[in-house]
Amino acid sequence: MDSGWLPSLQTPSPEAGFELAVKLGRMGVKAAQPSAELREALRRNYEQDSEQLIAVSHVVAVHFQTIAAANNYWR
Repeated sequence: MDSGWLPSLQTPSPEAGFELAVKLGRMGVKAAQPSAELREALRRNYEQDSEQLIAVSHVVAVHFQTIAAANNYWR
């Protein structure tokens, strides 16, 4: 079986889980907008927009919640 870029949601620590949550967010954006050039151009718009930055934080938080549950909250 091909493990791909996401072989598991299991991580050794909450910090590693958070890093994975950020990566999931980035990969979602990359899947939605495959053009690196266009993503770079759009970044200039949202890096100055607090509402869009809060939305990014929310996406990461949802991914982190999923990863934490998959890791039994590291208990």
